[in-house]
Amino acid sequence: MDTLCKFYLNRRLIGWIGSLGLVLWFSVTPASAQRRRAKSGADTTLAKAASTSTVRMEEETQFTEGMRYLMTDEPTKAIAQFTKVLQKDPNNAAAQYSTANALLKTGKTAEAIPYATKAHSLDSQNKFYALLLAELYVKQKRYSEAEQLYEGLVKKGPENAEYGVELAAIYLFNEKPDKALEAYNKVERELGLNEEITRQKQRIYLKQNKIDKAVEEAEKLVASEPTDPDYLLEGAELLIANDRADQAITWIDRALKLSADLPQAHVLLADIYRKKGDMARVTKELNQVLANPNLEAGLKARILSSYVDVTGKNPGAQQDALGMAQNLAKSSPNDPKTQVMLADLLMQQGKKKEARDAYAKAAQLDASIYEVWGALLQLDGELNQVDSLLVHSEKALEVFPTQGLFWYSNGSANLFKRKYQQAVDALEESKKLLVSSANTELKKGIDAQLGDAYNGLGDHAKSDEAYEAVLKVDPLNDHVLNNYSYFLSLRKDNLPRALQLGQKLVERNPTNATYLDTYAWVLYVSKDYAKAKQYLEKALADTANLSGTIIEHYGDVLYQLGQPDKAMEQWKQAKMKGGTSTDLDKKIATGKL
Repeated sequence: MDTLCKFYLNRRLIGWIGSLGLVLWFSVTPASAQRRRAKSGADTTLAKAASTSTVRMEEETQFTEGMRYLMTDEPTKAIAQFTKVLQKDPNNAAAQYSTANALLKTGKTAEAIPYATKAHSLDSQNKFYALLLAELYVKQKRYSEAEQLYEGLVKKGPENAEYGVELAAIYLFNEKPDKALEAYNKVERELGLNEEITRQKQRIYLKQNKIDKAVEEAEKLVASEPTDPDYLLEGAELLIANDRADQAITWIDRALKLSADLPQAHVLLADIYRKKGDMARVTKELNQVLANPNLEAGLKARILSSYVDVTGKNPGAQQDALGMAQNLAKSSPNDPKTQVMLADLLMQQGKKKEARDAYAKAAQLDASIYEVWGALLQLDGELNQVDSLLVHSEKALEVFPTQGLFWYSNGSANLFKRKYQQAVDALEESKKLLVSSANTELKKGIDAQLGDAYNGLGDHAKSDEAYEAVLKVDPLNDHVLNNYSYFLSLRKDNLPRALQLGQKLVERNPTNATYLDTYAWVLYVSKDYAKAKQYLEKALADTANLSGTIIEHYGDVLYQLGQPDKAMEQWKQAKMKGGTSTDLDKKIATGKL
């Protein structure tokens, strides 16, 4: 913007010189003629000069104000000031340019182009005017017009060689890759090798499937830094990606001759030999990395993880990786990253218990990793390790007290342990924290467990409310249909609702012994003993899931149907099976309910 201001001020200075020239012309006019014009002529000249001066001062003030607004990121106000200037002087190139620039800042590309075009036509030698106009053309995808402007700039001399990079980019936009390559080559001839230009040329060659040309560019980078192995490894990666593994090996060997301590080189070799099926060589290469005493354990873990990512589902590779991970975890027992990596591998291979133990150790070493706690609590739940779930969830909440999922795990564990108040507190906190969650299954799970927990506290109103909340969004939720109907029957409360829920449950699960027993018990409490007997006999047919409670209930129904001897037989079988009510011994002793 300083350049523009100087341009404008120089233009004003020229105007003043013009005015001064006019005054000098008068000074060399013969004295007799000067006297004939007398005083009136002199006054007119001075008035015109004063008027011109005032106009120019106004323009300068307005332009300066516009520039100030432009630099303070107030383009709309800037446009208003530049418009005032252009109303007085439409051929003010600086004001035309600045207006276009301000319009561009407001996103009005189409409106900016006429002003930028005018500025460029008024002063085609000003490269800033050309650059702005070219930028606007590119935004409108008028690539050919933008090309002409950049080509004109580049032709003006080597001092503009850098603009060849932008020109090449426009050629690529306009799908002229060969011309883009020409532009890049010209820039390199003028300015020397440039890493970014070389990489861009490689991309073009690869897109054209000219692999050899892309490799030539890689060789140029290697030649520019002959003692740096990084360019060799990059070249090797390029070759691997284009199925030239054998050639890549030679590049990797060249890198290893420069520095034998290159983990990436061995990882690349391991990948190459994996694809060749040489798993022994794979193990050898990775073991070299893992045995490197100069690498910290976390980096080794990341390298091994990256290898696992590329092995796919190859059983042999997975087994080798697991063995290496186990060795790494043993050699670096206090590094949490190695434990996490080992746990991840164990999970991938379905070894949940071992994975759980590794996550637990990782959490002990570094309690700040949220994902580790999440995986640990999930595995505790899947393995039915309730005591561990309770302990681990409490520890996780010490670090992440605002995580609803962790409160949910804690509530579930407390509910299982029949610590109903703690369960309610945790589940309500979970519900509050997850109120905006889109996970409807989780929300249903929370309400379902709240129904169980409130029932355990004897707060039946809140229990029923929680169950009904689940059924409102999921009327076929088996957990709620079972527990809600059973608890209503135990309370002998709202039995029609209990019967409705129980019937829906057994319609969905006609062979499930537990659900059949629930519905039968609702029928029993409703004094429909004959129908209860039918469903209990269906439950007894499910021998795999038969419990002492079901057998005891069957005895109770038989007793109510006037068959006390058969009832006694069932009660005795129930006692042998176990898991019965506290009243069973009394039933057996008295032969009565």
